[in-house]
Amino acid sequence: MNRMYDRKLILEDGQEFYGSAFGAAEEKILEIVFNTSMAGYQEILSDPSYTDQAVVMTYPLIGNYGIAEEDYETEIPTIGALIVRDYNDEPSNFRSAKTLGEVMEQYGICGISGVDTRKLTRSIRNLGSRKVLLTGPETRLEEGLRHLQDAQTPKDAVSRVSCRAPRTAGNADARFHVAAVDCGIKQNIVRSLTERDCRVTVVPWNSTPEFLCSLAPDGILLSNGPGDPESVPETIRTVRALIGRFPIFGICLGHQILSLACGARTYKLKFGHRGGNHPVRDLETGKIEITSQNHSFAVDENSLPGTPLLVTHRNLLDGTVEGVRCTAAPAFGVQYHPESAPGPQDSRHLFDRFIQMMKENAPHA
Repeated sequence: MNRMYDRKLILEDGQEFYGSAFGAAEEKILEIVFNTSMAGYQEILSDPSYTDQAVVMTYPLIGNYGIAEEDYETEIPTIGALIVRDYNDEPSNFRSAKTLGEVMEQYGICGISGVDTRKLTRSIRNLGSRKVLLTGPETRLEEGLRHLQDAQTPKDAVSRVSCRAPRTAGNADARFHVAAVDCGIKQNIVRSLTERDCRVTVVPWNSTPEFLCSLAPDGILLSNGPGDPESVPETIRTVRALIGRFPIFGICLGHQILSLACGARTYKLKFGHRGGNHPVRDLETGKIEITSQNHSFAVDENSLPGTPLLVTHRNLLDGTVEGVRCTAAPAFGVQYHPESAPGPQDSRHLFDRFIQMMKENAPHA
């Protein structure tokens, strides 16, 4: 049976999955995770938060509408791999400029199709996210397991995906000026702000408090990004120094960084949250929103007593913290993605909340 395939997955627990290669054909060791979205594979492909990860798509048909130039979330995708059941290399969509496989080959992203993604997803759900080796079918299991055991998990993902120098977006005469700390920012976050009459200055992840103050922003946005939030202590220290000086809005990794800066702790979830169908309750309004999520870590609610943080949102699937608000300063964060790329648009009003916060809180340096 193995001769029918030209690609193989080896998991740390010794499981093997065979399939057909598309995209790049490199050998890689990555963290395996799954995403339950039914559409939006281009946004997932180009989301920097998936750096160093192999993403199992639970929806079976991937590639059928191709790739559109307007739908990228970053210029250079850094996802590790896509694992799918059925890959379509003949897209039917008037907006399609390239096939998914062509783009993946261009950026060195591995793909494997024909995999029993239901079985693989159950394995991740039951045993948790872990390392996986993407290799050729000739690689022996014992050899692959040695490679996995010796591999070290990278800790520099944020520095690799962040911008190297500041850049601006939006009209120069916009009403608000937002400094967005780029830990792996998605373009629709920037678009969501410019649509609301904001000029956005995107700055590197390790920008200093002094530099951010020199920009004289009306507010600061802390972006999404890959990896463990504790691996960016520079960003945490910067945010700690700026709390109370500017309104702050944190999204996903930015929410975790804000929480750490306020004295909370974070921890790694068993298999994370990834998909466009996660129900979240807003504890202050009682409203339930269906949200888009992509994260491995969460804020530890037991660490919040003694901090100025209050829980504002809760995941209805597992009860984890999905949002916090600082009672001592104009600052809040959410664990999910209000920019909805991909995903439902239930939570886009959070950008309006940030706008209102900037209206009500004039910054002072």
